[in-house]
Amino acid sequence: MKFDIKKDLKTIVIIVFAAVLMAVNIKTFVRIGGLYPGGVNGLTILIQRIVEMVTGYTPPFSIINFTLNAIPVYIGFKYIGKKFTMFSILMILLSSILTDIIPGLDVTSDILLISVFGGIINGVAISICLLAGATSGGSDFISIFLSERKGMDSFNIILAFNALILLSAGALFGWDKALYSIIFQYASTVVIRALYLKFQQSTLFIVTTKPKEICEKIYDISRHGATIIEGEGSFGHCEKNVVYSVIARSDARKVFKAIKETDPAAFVNMVRTEKMSGYFYYKKEE
Repeated sequence: MKFDIKKDLKTIVIIVFAAVLMAVNIKTFVRIGGLYPGGVNGLTILIQRIVEMVTGYTPPFSIINFTLNAIPVYIGFKYIGKKFTMFSILMILLSSILTDIIPGLDVTSDILLISVFGGIINGVAISICLLAGATSGGSDFISIFLSERKGMDSFNIILAFNALILLSAGALFGWDKALYSIIFQYASTVVIRALYLKFQQSTLFIVTTKPKEICEKIYDISRHGATIIEGEGSFGHCEKNVVYSVIARSDARKVFKAIKETDPAAFVNMVRTEKMSGYFYYKKEE
């Protein structure tokens, strides 16, 4: 595990900001709206409300959240990356403690506005954390583990976990809050998918006269290989080559720029990859 003081301090500052944003969102939108966000935070809030309903006592958010994150943190240390997990622990600790101590702000009583904007802020907080090289904990650890190590699409597993939380909340506390929570989770997911592109792929079809140079550029930037296909232009009947490659969407802009610099006349078709089978390289977390 290598440390870069300047880079790590920057990461810590970003994580502190994300933790504050998430805690404020929970107290300002989630709690006031009576919503249930996805993942371990949602399960923590559900357990809090069940204990409060049964005993009249509301246990601290931090204690429940720390307990629920124990196994995911172990998975992070063992299989994902030690520095990544340490930064994630910082995020979990700060966001949980701040959720217990900061006061809630009554911004609006409109449940639809709370669901939409609360979901957007939640998605922004999680994305900032992921882009900085950490996670907000819980299901994020499991999602990254399944995506990187097992080559599995973890979306359906996380969706089923969140659905179980919503079904339990709806049955115990009313279906209106559970249904509004779906809007919250949907808005959050849309934001995360728009901002965090690591586990999304783009397919490149490049018609060029410099296939080897372009393959080298693709590998230098993305660490992904490419296939060169020989072809013929239908209009000019001249010899052409098609370079085919699949890369992470987070690298797409850099790769596209490098291709145009290498061969300004290249014809590039970049499309979103919906489904993929086979080995695909992911940059490992530290």
